[in-house]
Amino acid sequence: MPITPSNKGAFPVISLRKISKAFPLVKANDNVDLDIYRGEIHALLGENGAGKSTLMKVLYGFYKADSGKIFQNGQPVKIHSPQDALDLNIGMVFQELKLIPAFSVAENIALFLRNLSPVFDIKTIKNKILETSEQYGFDIDPSARTSQLSIGQLQKIEIVKLLLSGSRILILDEPTRVLAPHEIEALFSILRKLCNDGFSVVLITHKMNEVMQSADRITILRNGKVAGTIQQEDATEELLVHLMFDAQLKKIDKKAGSISLTSEESILALKDVCTATEGASTGLKNITLEIRPGEIIGVAGVSGNGQKELGDMILGIEKVISGQKILFGEDITYSPIGKIRERGVSFIPEDPLRMAAIPFMTILENMVIPFTGKYSKLGGLSIDWNAAREFSTAALEQYDCSFPLFSIARSLSGGNLQRMIVSRELSHSPRLIVASYLTRGLDVRSAIAARQALISAKNQGAGVLLISEDLDELFSLSDRLIILFEGRISGIFKPEETNPYSLGRLMTGAKPQSGEKYDFVAK
Repeated sequence: MPITPSNKGAFPVISLRKISKAFPLVKANDNVDLDIYRGEIHALLGENGAGKSTLMKVLYGFYKADSGKIFQNGQPVKIHSPQDALDLNIGMVFQELKLIPAFSVAENIALFLRNLSPVFDIKTIKNKILETSEQYGFDIDPSARTSQLSIGQLQKIEIVKLLLSGSRILILDEPTRVLAPHEIEALFSILRKLCNDGFSVVLITHKMNEVMQSADRITILRNGKVAGTIQQEDATEELLVHLMFDAQLKKIDKKAGSISLTSEESILALKDVCTATEGASTGLKNITLEIRPGEIIGVAGVSGNGQKELGDMILGIEKVISGQKILFGEDITYSPIGKIRERGVSFIPEDPLRMAAIPFMTILENMVIPFTGKYSKLGGLSIDWNAAREFSTAALEQYDCSFPLFSIARSLSGGNLQRMIVSRELSHSPRLIVASYLTRGLDVRSAIAARQALISAKNQGAGVLLISEDLDELFSLSDRLIILFEGRISGIFKPEETNPYSLGRLMTGAKPQSGEKYDFVAK
């Protein structure tokens, strides 16, 4: 019999009691109580740094709690490692997927299975994958190379890994952040089927609309504490915002800072640009595009179809093998990164910790690294730290960032690190902004602040290339949309001429459904 709210067990399968976890200068969890029931999707919601991922990493054994207890079916348990969690049938899918690209689906899953013998029967494992895939609608080919699969497919593989390892409590950290709309629908359909069969799902997310549509119960964390737990039928956006922030959200002002733009010359012109393909990356093929002053160009595409290469090529990280790259009328096809940045180009990369920050340096030092020339003294022998602190404090305050300037970058949560990078890159009046996944990992309030900053820069005459897999964001901010598929621009559209589902299918190379038209290109 399917599990429903009326026939769930009277007792939770997992109970966390008085869980506390602190890091240097940060208390991530503060006496948190949480119950997880059989057959439910339980959403964890909260702003960046609220302690959601930390709490679930404690449950999974990735972190050890400073204090508190964990109970399974009413009995106290000790979880000191992920292996302990797996022994208790608790599994977790992290934001960064843990798969080996060169291995097949079956080989990746085999590596994760418990008690696997040194010599194992890969055919048996493939059959188990096919059985599970058919039962829940995963649509997975066990023989496929993971390097050739979409993010949506890889995420399904991660879930199958947990199922075949015996996990009954599934923790998913931001699972929809890089999925197209139809892939999100497919994922939630699978999760509901699992819950109907008695599995429990904990969903860590920032997306309130998904929470209200998919979760049975919602727990909101604020400043490391539980601000409230509510049933799905009682949830409203206003209530969730109140519990998350204890304040109302500002609305985006699309006219903020508008000035009269006199120049129609392009800020950036790409002319038939191609890049090399190395390893698993997707080379760009014949990219022709212009970005004009006061314009946001949105780039849609499933991860791995050239978005990263497009941003890296503009910055000079990815080398051009043919074609031209013109910035403010100057040929910069082969210019170094430093020269391009000096011309007023800001960059928000898809991986801020690896590409935009030095983990073991302080927040203050990270805030001024790209602008050391502006704050240097004595010919570069020292830094004007008073001016640097003044800039950093003002920039961070725009995004309600209250973390200490002297804490190290790697101590920040993923969302807070993103806020730091956004505040740094948009606070020096850039002329061209290349933003990859601007709001990835940001809570709703921080996302609004980041989008408002982008619009304000646009209204001051900056050109913006916004790479995102959040189609709602692209439609709300972009003046024009381009779709990248396998390294090519497969279409240019005005937002009012299409819809998220049509773009979502183009992003994944799907064929048009009845009534959908893909044969127009907006100039």
